[in-house]
Amino acid sequence: MAETKNQEPRRTEAARTEATKHSLKTYSARPREEREGVALGLSGGGYRAGLFHLGGLRRLNELGVLSQVDTISSVSGGSILSSHLAQRIGSWPERGEVIADWETRVEEPFRALSRRNLRTCPIAKRLLPWNWLRSSTAIEALQGSYDRHLEGLKLTSLPDRPRFIFCATDMVFGVNWLFDSGLQDTQRGQVGDEKAGYLSPAPAWPVARAVAASSCFPPVFAPLPMHLQPERLRDGKYKKPDRDRKVRRISLTDGGAYDNLGLEPVWDDHEIVMVSDGGAVFEAEEGRCFIWRLSRPLSIATDQGTSVRKRWLISNFNSGELDGAYWGVGSTVEHYEVQTPGYSEELVDDPISEVRTDLDAFSEAEWAVLMNHGYLLGEAAVRRHLPAMIAPNAEPLRIPYPEWMDEGRVGDALKNSHKRKLLGRW
Repeated sequence: MAETKNQEPRRTEAARTEATKHSLKTYSARPREEREGVALGLSGGGYRAGLFHLGGLRRLNELGVLSQVDTISSVSGGSILSSHLAQRIGSWPERGEVIADWETRVEEPFRALSRRNLRTCPIAKRLLPWNWLRSSTAIEALQGSYDRHLEGLKLTSLPDRPRFIFCATDMVFGVNWLFDSGLQDTQRGQVGDEKAGYLSPAPAWPVARAVAASSCFPPVFAPLPMHLQPERLRDGKYKKPDRDRKVRRISLTDGGAYDNLGLEPVWDDHEIVMVSDGGAVFEAEEGRCFIWRLSRPLSIATDQGTSVRKRWLISNFNSGELDGAYWGVGSTVEHYEVQTPGYSEELVDDPISEVRTDLDAFSEAEWAVLMNHGYLLGEAAVRRHLPAMIAPNAEPLRIPYPEWMDEGRVGDALKNSHKRKLLGRW
């Protein structure tokens, strides 16, 4: 009996030790000496997020920081911009250098895209009688629009650097699905998730397919069916007998349904993690109708998922566990305690952060203000938290659209920007 009592503490201690190892492996970043490279996360949020990111990246480029990025992990609106970067820039410059002709090569074509309504025509096609039984009509039409903008760019044609990761959400297994251009052992790229497994090397699919899956926000767009052959996906964790049937039925929805910050693929193995967050800021709202009571809990749950990731990320920055910087569309320059101009907290709270999440046509005021906001916050975040990354010959601060820094003018121009229209803006 005494022997049994003595053995019990030893078994308990062994179980605790094993659990600790599992926890460290599953929930903690790798040891610092095992982390490499600089990651940039671009959140979802439609054109609002894309334009906010574009402003931030313009400043990162001027500071010589953007060329140091090794991995871009993107979601939804962030994926629209990151695919645009891949198509427009091609070969990445040497570390510390700037991408030349930024306005001509990158900014002007993306502004032109944001003036186009990409969501109304695809949805209208879904309403045609001969498409009533094809739920994927709208998202396939959206993919076609992306493909024309990207000029048929393929996953297998993405540059060696940076590594591009487009994130979607697997509707069957409920996990992050990756379209990943990075080197996996000796294979170039992979497509899949931890539950279903991965196609490696990555197939020669259009990048537009990845962007469409990443940005098919519900309920506007139905999930994108993948039509996979189960035997081609390797190393998945789901081993139950119905595995093949479930893999065949995988469809993908907006990456923001799982991780709207694009953190999942990069947080634990990169030396530095930067996040640009153009996602919607949660607003207080009253309602009594059945649809509101049905949809509101889902909105709260989705927002809390992002809020938890954000708190976790910033608390790890503060504790020194991770190195990096975060800036969000709901932030102000004052939060960073640096001498950088910016919009007031009142204007950021309403109307800038309330600009709609949509893919209809954005106005000059909308893209100018969002780009200014992203530009100034990117400057403040890097100056405050990552000053060592700034090139010695960094370009001075030049606000992209200084004429749109007048707060009265901005308030008047954006007072209706939060409203979604049934047919969108054109």
